Amino acid sequence: MSGKHFIDKKPESILDWVAIVCAGIAFYLLLNNLGYFLGGFGALMGILSPFFGGIVIAYILDPMVRFFHTKLLKYSKRWRWVAILLAYLVAVLLIVLLAWLVIPQIVNSIMTLFNNVPQYINGIQEMLLFVQGRYGVDLDRAIKMLDDSEAMLNEVYSLGKTALPQIMSTMGNVAGNFVNVFTAIASSIYMLADKEHLLHQLRTVTHALLPRRAAEQTLRICHYANDNFTGFFIGKIIDSAIIGVITFVCMTVLRLDFAVLISVFIGITNIIPVFGPFIGAVPSIFILLLVNPIQALIFCILILIIQQFDGNFIGPKILGQSIGISALWVLFSIVVGGDLLGIPGMVIGVPVFATLYGLAQEFIHAMLDRRGIDAEGNAVAEEIPDEDNVFE
Repeated sequence: MSGKHFIDKKPESILDWVAIVCAGIAFYLLLNNLGYFLGGFGALMGILSPFFGGIVIAYILDPMVRFFHTKLLKYSKRWRWVAILLAYLVAVLLIVLLAWLVIPQIVNSIMTLFNNVPQYINGIQEMLLFVQGRYGVDLDRAIKMLDDSEAMLNEVYSLGKTALPQIMSTMGNVAGNFVNVFTAIASSIYMLADKEHLLHQLRTVTHALLPRRAAEQTLRICHYANDNFTGFFIGKIIDSAIIGVITFVCMTVLRLDFAVLISVFIGITNIIPVFGPFIGAVPSIFILLLVNPIQALIFCILILIIQQFDGNFIGPKILGQSIGISALWVLFSIVVGGDLLGIPGMVIGVPVFATLYGLAQEFIHAMLDRRGIDAEGNAVAEEIPDEDNVFE
């Protein structure tokens, strides 16, 4: 077979044609039985899900382990387990502290909201009647819709009672999956403790199964993807925490209701790029609209100011160049990722697309170099050695 690249190679022997025919048959069988293969793949993923959970936990805690290992223990392999223990202690303390400070206030806010819904609705009705009587605006349909709100609330309560057994069953399933949770945590500890050995094994397998150049390229791509994911997620979590705190402080200063509930909601949804602030702001505005329309208006202005401040100052300072793609491609990656995987796809879409975008840039530049032209299609002159230095 001749040709420098495999795409340029032409089948010249019977073995080449047999390989092509077998590959075509295999591809046809794969497409014809795609549902069966996907079902088997899903079952396999369900079995391995605790270990995938362990990978996620280890990936999240690895930066903290590296910090303790380098700053406190000076790269001592003997005391690496201390760094892992400190990382887990910090994570557990943060979760407990967050639960102790936030969850009771969130529960109280939700209970207050539901208990005062009739009062809020009456206040909105009085405001609509005042506007209708004062300015002659026809608001009968809105007022009638609010009249039926009590029946709607009763329906919500009945649905809640009906769903209570299912909720309890789900909680029972969660308790029954304690073994999976324990497996995920235990596997994450082993992964962090034996990280260097595991990475060495993966590199060994890659070099064993792939040609040298392909193996080097695969490992380089994995390293590049890891940098993208780590930089994006760590930066985005820090950015979202700062936005949540700023929202809480500003709402407290402005004496807006449900400050804890709304600020936590804003902070969590802010992890989603571009659309996150709007996803968190819309229900928050609706909650404040029930309490007081003026508060809802103040919150609208506040959240716009905070998001502008985040987009122009906080985000660029924290995330820096970790994304490496323009705003258009960020929007594209979020829309495509959300359509494929929902909310998780919106979160991981940006670093995934940033990785693919970087690889596509490298491929395009390689193709241009191969053809001897630049980005504008102009021929690139070959470098001619200096005649005066030929014999040096």
